[in-house]
Amino acid sequence: MADTGDGGAGATTGRGTYPGFGGTVGRTFSGSEGWWPERAEPPAGAPNIVVMMADDLGFADLGCYGSEIDTPNLDRLAAGGLRYTNFHVAPMCSPTRASLLTGQEHHRAGVGSVAHSDAGFPGYAMELGTNVVTVAELLRDHGYATLMLGKWHLAKDSDCSAAGPTHSWPCQRGFDRFYGILDAFTNLHQPHRLTQDNQAVEVDQYPDDFYLTDDLTDRAISMVRELKASNPAKPFFCYFAHPAVHAPLHAKPDDVAKYRGRYDAGWDALRQERFDRQVAMGLLPEGTELPPRNTEPDHDVRPWDELSAAEQELFARHMEVYAGMVDNIDQNVGRLLAALDELGELDNTLFVFLSDNGASREGEVTGTTSYYVHLLQGDDVEADRARLDLIGGPRTTPHYPRGWAMASGTPWRLYKINTHAGGHSVPFIVSWPEGRRRGQVGEGVRDQYTHVTDVLPTVAELLGIEVPTERAGHAIDPLAGSSFLTTMADADAPSTHREQVFEMNGHRGFYRDGWEAVTLHLPMTPFADGEWELYHVAQDRTELRDLAADEPERLAELVDAWEAAAWENRIYPLDDGTALKYLLRPPRSAVFAEPVTIRPGTPTLERWRSVQLLWFRSVEIAVDLGAGYRPGDQGVLVAHGDQGAGYGLHVLDGRLRFVHNDGRGGMRHLDGGPVPDGTTAVGATLDAVGGNVWTVTLSVGGEGRGALEGVPMLFGMAPFEGISVGRDPRSPVDWELNRRFGSFPYTGALASVTYTPGPEAPDAPGTMVEMLREIGRAFE
Repeated sequence: MADTGDGGAGATTGRGTYPGFGGTVGRTFSGSEGWWPERAEPPAGAPNIVVMMADDLGFADLGCYGSEIDTPNLDRLAAGGLRYTNFHVAPMCSPTRASLLTGQEHHRAGVGSVAHSDAGFPGYAMELGTNVVTVAELLRDHGYATLMLGKWHLAKDSDCSAAGPTHSWPCQRGFDRFYGILDAFTNLHQPHRLTQDNQAVEVDQYPDDFYLTDDLTDRAISMVRELKASNPAKPFFCYFAHPAVHAPLHAKPDDVAKYRGRYDAGWDALRQERFDRQVAMGLLPEGTELPPRNTEPDHDVRPWDELSAAEQELFARHMEVYAGMVDNIDQNVGRLLAALDELGELDNTLFVFLSDNGASREGEVTGTTSYYVHLLQGDDVEADRARLDLIGGPRTTPHYPRGWAMASGTPWRLYKINTHAGGHSVPFIVSWPEGRRRGQVGEGVRDQYTHVTDVLPTVAELLGIEVPTERAGHAIDPLAGSSFLTTMADADAPSTHREQVFEMNGHRGFYRDGWEAVTLHLPMTPFADGEWELYHVAQDRTELRDLAADEPERLAELVDAWEAAAWENRIYPLDDGTALKYLLRPPRSAVFAEPVTIRPGTPTLERWRSVQLLWFRSVEIAVDLGAGYRPGDQGVLVAHGDQGAGYGLHVLDGRLRFVHNDGRGGMRHLDGGPVPDGTTAVGATLDAVGGNVWTVTLSVGGEGRGALEGVPMLFGMAPFEGISVGRDPRSPVDWELNRRFGSFPYTGALASVTYTPGPEAPDAPGTMVEMLREIGRAFE
């Protein structure tokens, strides 16, 4: 009923209103006055905001931070803006992303480590909690368009399939648009699973010149152009999270060729070169010393001069590819800047560039051409050398040795994952031409201690936005970070971030007012008080003089502060090194190891979901040929994996064939013999006999057809491409077969493929949970 405001006279006069409506309502439009509810609008003159994050980029990998790598576009942003030299993140990727987007300590946001486990604890939920608000949600609530490109990695791996749930995907956490990967990394030449908004993008074959960094930039430019053509007045927030330069190290041939021979002198010489440039640029406090080569157990780096000529050739090639990846990011920064300039948007765009953690040591001592499997299969320099000319291309999944990570992190000690400076000290560039004219942003170098949790509160203060204490019915925790807007304008302003807790995979750290307590924890050892080190980092930035014995009271104070912060931020329980946290899963995950039937035309199953069907276990793969095989029928029946490792069944020349790719260049084949006319069933059984191998047997029409023993199990991060039925799309299991036939769709009748998981291998990790728990209790 209309509210007339006149005791009901509206029923006579024909004028009134409705609850919550600010206009007046007559009997006709002509006799009424309209009213429009206010929409959230950003402040007048609000800038566009681009936050660009590289993955695993070291502190010293940009020209403006001392690198020899050609990065003119980022150098230009730094020259006209700010370079922070005391900026810190979490020591791993998912945690830094959580802190960046929420302004919270990452455990408190629910992301205590990388999103590849689900052990059942609040700090390790591996998804963003309802107790946090993201910067995208905040800005969208205040009238911004919100766009995301690249790597998300903030959802449980078990939630990344088409079944979801999607509550911790980008579009459910504040982004209007998303294009990229939900996973940790991908093949940059042939991505395993691109997602647009909430749907997987089905790609059969990528063009030969496809490269993901270029593609993401194309999409970013397209999104911005579309927005500004639709509403030129609407500002945007673009979170551009590059999958590069995370392994596998993939680069375009011309970008690699540019650096051929540049790294022949090795990592020791490169590290000294970069340090000397940093000193000359004024990036380090006066008197900063370059630490000795890393020598800590399990973190040590071999002297370059002690390597064989063969090792030097191989290791240098890895770094040439890495440099090409960094160079290409910069080229694409230039393309994006040019597009913004063309639209007249560049001057009023706040552009932030950073890395998510320190340089990655995951290539370990000798590097690898098989990143998905190498940590579990061990080093094999000769196998890698045999593929020297394939490094960087689509047929290998390389990563460099950790000596290059040491050089990338110059001048800091250690690497990604560690809570020493090399794990969390990263480049941080801020550029905003209009803000410089307004006096809100200066130029030059800033050395104030600053943390990634400070980004959200800084954006909020800059825009005059209040961070809510409640959203969608959920209480929002107070922010951990604090605005550094004052340091953006004033080089002499004090740091606004007085203390910070760190923890990653058992490594611990606590910073307060220029002092830092830190541990280098070895897995499966006690969390003992004696492993704490103490540094006065205000005077000893490179952590060379351990003062733990000289200042026991100060150390005890910081250790106590760490303990309090750990409970406050849900950091406990700690990772004891038994790998138990990766084996514990909620009961609902059991469904993923149940039999499943997949029909032709089904999009490729997601990676993690596919792996559950055969992870350290036997599996029967039954292929239903429907109306039956006819002579001349050929093609892929099922494929699971890619050039990084995988297996598949296909029919060629009338014969059933099994192929296995171990990820290191080793191909195994099993010929199942001819398929008779009318055959309606073929299949393969992978029998997990122990020792991390399968025995593979084939069947045709119910008849056994040969066996292949000693086939390496695929685990770690393999197979990385999910299960496809009736084709082998994108990066293929068998490269030569793909060169002949493409994705090789099956031409005959194919009704379905059924996976029936069998028993676990006798030595599968899942059979050892109680034993591992008992071992870990010794470190409680």
